[in-house]
Amino acid sequence: MSTLYKLSVFITIFCAVILSTHAQTSTPAPAPVPCVLRSNISCDECLKNVSCLWCEPTKQCSDYPVKNILPPSSICPLNDARWGVCWVNFQILIITMSVLAGVLIISILVCCFCCCKCERIGNKREDAMAEKQNRARKDRQKVRRTEMQLRHDEIRQKYVHTGSKYGK
Repeated sequence: MSTLYKLSVFITIFCAVILSTHAQTSTPAPAPVPCVLRSNISCDECLKNVSCLWCEPTKQCSDYPVKNILPPSSICPLNDARWGVCWVNFQILIITMSVLAGVLIISILVCCFCCCKCERIGNKREDAMAEKQNRARKDRQKVRRTEMQLRHDEIRQKYVHTGSKYGK
């Protein structure tokens, strides 16, 4: 069995447990009646106990085979088995949970891809901005050097002219 299939089955059973807890009344129940004694009554009566499994065509209520993830077809075919709630069979539950798990995984992958892409674009913008700042800094340094060089040249010219007056 593939890992994805096992995961979807686990999620299916987990959701069925959640649904069954919501389907039950909040009043504390007396000691649970064994599942076998609930046969030939109704699905709702059978599934009041979460450890029971209802088989629709045979109207049999039996203990859920906890050693297996899915009930074997010898007990009841998947499309006829009910657990947790009467209106959802195992087959539909497995398909639905598999689709939801696939959509969730694809959504996570798309989000990761988008985040990585946005980060790369942000890094490119930061690099371009840093490059622009470096160019501006170098241009300012060049202007300052040129101004400083002009001042030094003026001072040299001044001393060269004043030095020639004093006999040099």
